[in-house]
Amino acid sequence: MRLIYARLNRDAGLDNPESLELSTLLNKFGPSGHGEAQVQYLDGDFRVTSPGTYVRCAVTDVRIPLDELKYWSVDLQEAYALPSAVLQRHYPGALKAEG
Repeated sequence: MRLIYARLNRDAGLDNPESLELSTLLNKFGPSGHGEAQVQYLDGDFRVTSPGTYVRCAVTDVRIPLDELKYWSVDLQEAYALPSAVLQRHYPGALKAEG
């Protein structure tokens, strides 16, 4: 089962009905797949573009279940498992070596 939503084209005015673009979104009751999901990372949200149950951390390569995904970069379009992975990617010298 898929949800269909209408989105206004950002380049067109709100008064232009031809600017509506129909897109499909996967909903949580639809087929979820069992492998790695393809995700578009947005500001404060993300959109699953290809079904799956997890994404991989860009730094550690750890599997992150979609329902546990909390950290990502919109600019780099990548996910992170932990806040320390975010720091390691964006501020490599910020973390001190443990030991």
